[in-house]
Amino acid sequence: MAEQLRLLPGYLTAHLQLTLAALLLAVAIAVPLGVAVARRRGLETPLLGLAGVVQTIPGLALLAIMVPALAMLGQLTQRTLGFELRSIGFLPALIALTLYALLPILRGTVVGIGGVEPALVEAARGVGMRENEVLRRVTLPLAMPVIVAGLRTAAVWVVGTATLSTPVGATSLGNFIFSGLQTRNYVAVGVGCAAAAALALLLDQLIRALEAGLRDGRRARVAGALLLLGALCAWAAIGFAAPTARSSSREIVIGAKTFTEQYVLSELLAARIAEQTGLPTRTLPSLGSTVAFDALRTGQIDVYVDYSGTVWATLMHRAQLPEDRARVLSEVAGFLRAEHGIEVAAALGFENTYALGMRAEHARRLGVARISQLAAHAPRLEIGGDYEFFQRPEWTTLQRVYGLAFAAERSMDSSLMYQAVSQGEVDVITAFSTDGRIAAQGITLLEDDRGAIPPYDAIVLVGARLADEQPEVVAALAGLAGSIDAERMRRMNLAVDRDGRSPAEVAREFLAELVR
Repeated sequence: MAEQLRLLPGYLTAHLQLTLAALLLAVAIAVPLGVAVARRRGLETPLLGLAGVVQTIPGLALLAIMVPALAMLGQLTQRTLGFELRSIGFLPALIALTLYALLPILRGTVVGIGGVEPALVEAARGVGMRENEVLRRVTLPLAMPVIVAGLRTAAVWVVGTATLSTPVGATSLGNFIFSGLQTRNYVAVGVGCAAAAALALLLDQLIRALEAGLRDGRRARVAGALLLLGALCAWAAIGFAAPTARSSSREIVIGAKTFTEQYVLSELLAARIAEQTGLPTRTLPSLGSTVAFDALRTGQIDVYVDYSGTVWATLMHRAQLPEDRARVLSEVAGFLRAEHGIEVAAALGFENTYALGMRAEHARRLGVARISQLAAHAPRLEIGGDYEFFQRPEWTTLQRVYGLAFAAERSMDSSLMYQAVSQGEVDVITAFSTDGRIAAQGITLLEDDRGAIPPYDAIVLVGARLADEQPEVVAALAGLAGSIDAERMRRMNLAVDRDGRSPAEVAREFLAELVR
């Protein structure tokens, strides 16, 4: 709990920054659009319809769409204006959350203006007011309680949706939730959920007070609500300014994907860099797989651990496998250097490959030890996989090579797969071979007897800018080559997943043993 409370101020401030910035932008966009709709009713259906369509897109999908969209736009701005937009982090999250906030504010503005008595508007015109004066002094003040009611709804939506910003690299209270689910740290999940709920309630009550004050004409209540909201905005603004007041040394940003091993390895790399070079570091956890690579390629992160098989299958689009792991490593390193300027600083020494796993007792009962033996039983079995596996080329290759056709395919959070198979909720899972829960929960890995799955050596990837500007960091990371075997990685993963230790603590312990 102490570790979570230490992280809470930073995560809460970042969450508040995202929320308030998105709400302010949404108000700046939606209110003028609502006024335009009130003047030209023909715009109502298309504008409200478009805002409604945005609401039908799942939050995580909308956030993910922003990353490639901004990457393409960034290439255009780089060529024409000389700067590149950041495709991960605050900006994609801000755009997605602003889009989510538009509908209730836009609808509140349209309904509020439409509900103003026509006689009052005509009376204002009768005393000589121009249209802009009528809008500013009559229509908007009378419509304001309804507009603020829409803002109140938007605020609650945005606070909740902002927790999904973590996989696109934006810090938020979602960092607690995503990392907590993956490492089975339910204290972290609870802290993240409780803090998000508290923030949503606080904003809801402040905007409710503003709404009631406007409706009842109670200026003191309006002033109090605005003062407290202004204080929150000031807190958020100070949070934006704080990083610029820190040391001028550029932080080395280490990315991590969304599972325990990645959290441990990112902390290990951060500690190694700090220990060997004295440079400041920062980890950026829970990134999507393609988000992490694109962020490295564009210089938005500096280092992360990937796997040779992921590069081979997903980026190089290779279907045929060489006979040995060394050749895969060599070709992967050459491809990354030639195509993207990315260096492989070290192969850590272990392989974390995809593998099909079953409960040991179930596998014995069916007489299944190899994937080729599984094919005959597959039509009566269900398979569970992480979010991305069934869209990866490895799954297509497995189906083709072994003729696998399961009764059902269930995508789920990778942290839940092992529990699902051990409890019999699915029959087979797409396990990670270095996951400590395999042995702890009595899961048997089936032999890939036809070599369909590529090798997955863990490799430290370094971005072109870091390799050019700070070779001492690359040298520090190169010293980790061959230092971790599969059994050691399993023990480190299990220390987090089963024993509840933090990834940073496990990483520090490993480095301490390494120098003995």
